[in-house]
Amino acid sequence: MLKATLRSFLAHKGRLVLSGLAVVLSVAFVAGSLIFSDTVARTFDRLFASTSADVRVSPKEDDFDESIPSGDVRTLPASLASRIDRVDGVAATHIDAEVENITVVDRHNDSVGPTTGAPTIATNWAPTDRSPVRLTSGHAPRGDGQALLDADTADKKHVRVGDQLTVLAGPGSFEVEIVGIATFRTTNPGAALVFLDTDTAQRRLLGGPGRATSISVDAASGVSDAALKRNIGQVLGSSYDLKTADEDAKSAAEDLGGFLDIIKYVMLGFAGIAVLVGVFLIVNTFSMLIAQRTRELGLLRALGADRRQVRRSVLTEAVLLGFVSSAVGLGLGIGLAAGLIKLMGVFGMNLKSTEMVVGWGTPVAAFVVGVGVTFVAAYLPSRRAARVSPMAALADAEIAGVGRPLRVRALVGGLLAAAGAAALLGCAAATRTATASSLLVLGIVLTLIATVVAGPLLVRPVIRVLGAAFPALFGSVGRMSQRNALRNPRRTGATAAALMVGLALVAGMSVASASMSTSFDDQIDETLGADFTVQNANFVPFPQEVTEKINDTDGVGLVVRQRFTALAVRLPDGDRVRTTAAGWDARLDDVAHVTYAQGTSAQALAPGHIALQKEFADDHEVRMGSVLPVEFPGGRRASLTVGALTDRETNDFGMRGGFFVGLSTLVTYVPGGQDSAVYVNAASGTSADTLRARLEKSLDPYPQVQVRDLADYKALVHDQIAVLLYLVYALLGLAIVIAVLGVVNTLALSVVERTREIGLLRAIGLARRQLRRMIRLESVVIAVFGAVLGLALGLVWGVAAQQVLALEGMKALAIPWPTIVAVVVGSVVVGLAAALLPALRASRLNVLAAIAHE
Repeated sequence: MLKATLRSFLAHKGRLVLSGLAVVLSVAFVAGSLIFSDTVARTFDRLFASTSADVRVSPKEDDFDESIPSGDVRTLPASLASRIDRVDGVAATHIDAEVENITVVDRHNDSVGPTTGAPTIATNWAPTDRSPVRLTSGHAPRGDGQALLDADTADKKHVRVGDQLTVLAGPGSFEVEIVGIATFRTTNPGAALVFLDTDTAQRRLLGGPGRATSISVDAASGVSDAALKRNIGQVLGSSYDLKTADEDAKSAAEDLGGFLDIIKYVMLGFAGIAVLVGVFLIVNTFSMLIAQRTRELGLLRALGADRRQVRRSVLTEAVLLGFVSSAVGLGLGIGLAAGLIKLMGVFGMNLKSTEMVVGWGTPVAAFVVGVGVTFVAAYLPSRRAARVSPMAALADAEIAGVGRPLRVRALVGGLLAAAGAAALLGCAAATRTATASSLLVLGIVLTLIATVVAGPLLVRPVIRVLGAAFPALFGSVGRMSQRNALRNPRRTGATAAALMVGLALVAGMSVASASMSTSFDDQIDETLGADFTVQNANFVPFPQEVTEKINDTDGVGLVVRQRFTALAVRLPDGDRVRTTAAGWDARLDDVAHVTYAQGTSAQALAPGHIALQKEFADDHEVRMGSVLPVEFPGGRRASLTVGALTDRETNDFGMRGGFFVGLSTLVTYVPGGQDSAVYVNAASGTSADTLRARLEKSLDPYPQVQVRDLADYKALVHDQIAVLLYLVYALLGLAIVIAVLGVVNTLALSVVERTREIGLLRAIGLARRQLRRMIRLESVVIAVFGAVLGLALGLVWGVAAQQVLALEGMKALAIPWPTIVAVVVGSVVVGLAAALLPALRASRLNVLAAIAHE
């Protein structure tokens, strides 16, 4: 049996190649994501381990949600260093004065920092053996007006020693001369680094002398980091956060983990799609191979092979396919990881391919995925093969029928569909986002499985409709192509399922994203009343002088500032909610349309008052006039009176509860904050176009901020949503590639299966061109069938997803009909492309040899 299995595998290796490609792709994405993330993690672990101080003393961390930055830089007294110097076990201390919310521009007002989202960091120059950089040209900064720049940024932005740059920091902008270049010792994490002398860094970055963002402490010889931390803690008490080098490195690695997780999960998403659609392809391939080998398997049974041996033979072929595909996929995964490392270099993260990490878990995961997928996918066909009787050796029979198994499918598929529909209806009726989201996921999974299971039952009615015009348009060739697609519903359903999954995903996400875009457009139209909004990307704060420039611009009639702060609110029902609140100037109503259930803007923004969204307030027993204990960063506390309740989540920017306060209240408790947005109205007699030109000219030295009108604001939101949609389209592309492989494989095996039939058709007068057309039409109708199922399923998912979005205030439902039409047209193209090679092969068959084919 082993010899027979190996001979069979080698005999059908060409037919198994396309199935193996799906496994290769899934394994490549799994291996590539693991290798890349392990390489980045190892590289940064070495960086953090080599540059972390033995003990770092920092301001006390607050338990707040700081997803939207406030611009407040947390500091501690620099004089603390001299106090720490006297602690037992301390060899040396030095203060750190470092900020990340800065912008550096050249003499043309072009940004010198990275354009990939990595920060531009300004810090004091205090070189030690653990510094991440070393001075390689020029000299250290001496006094105000001098700075160092990292070598990678200098090369990329063509900055040389002697060039003048402008640093835009929170306390204000200032000019510096680059007097030296510092080169990274290990990996450049993608950031731009500017170094000032310590006194200048304290004044220019932190707003005054005597301040530091942290204090780095070196342990004396023979003193462990843990012992040093304990000694310092006994002197300082619990007023500050103390971390050893290991703890500091671990904390930094956790912050990096979010970035790595995004890349890893995106790539694993591609792997998941490849696995999912690959399963259909493998099931179909083995089912067809077994159907074509019915007489062969029957002969083995007649010679004494039992059912278990036949089943084991088929599964052994699957394992061999999985093993070979996994090995190839692992090699491609290594290449994919190397490509990602090169790509990170383009974005400024200079990783080294020579330091690529291939841990033991990567090949294990690769072979588990590859072999496991093929084994699972081949299990049902192997059971079907084991049911072949010895009598089949005497007949030209195909074991795949349309009897009881389809009735079982109907029952199982119907039950799953009913359960999935109930879950989606429950999602639409749910009043809490968490509940609705859970029901949505459950409904998607159940309806997807139900459609796959019951797909063969839909083949006959749907394809009869889709191919109804074929006989009229293409005559007997069209009629035969339609009947070929109907011949084996199970096979047609499995072939179309791969395409269905991808199209269902893209249709559902297209509906959700279109609904989000339309909802945001409606909200912007309803709430934003300013002529222009001046803000940074992602609400990153900007220096106060930007607001002053806006105020000084000719033609400006009204300026309303907005800031953000993290806070924690103790609610009457006992919950402690961590969220972000906005702070507004008093004339909010002149630039935004806030609808209140109770109260007014004047009451909401009065000193000592706070406003929040009414539905959230009702859930937590908050009423007008309730006094809420509020904690701000830095240990500041307040008791704020509820002055207003908004009737929906107006201007909450996705922040939980929609909290906002007057700017006077915010400045009282968060004095170091910066403006995150400024809303501007034109003065009487000044046109919007004129004011825009003047604002852009005034703000030319500040490239980090943009002037946007209503249309620009909508475009910004659309672009952010489009990022998610592009990912879905990429997943769709992968699904289509594998789906095309599936259709090609099915048609190729079908041609082999119908060799004698094709020969007879040719013998009675069917031309080669007609034969190619018949196979193309069969391919097109299968592809369109998969598209119809996928779009129908995706539209249902999209409508259900919009109900979840509605609970978050995004209540508009939008169906992207151009995308739907494009998908249907694209499915026709997919069908035509998939049929090219099988049709060409069929047309080249020798007629007499085909008729004599066994």
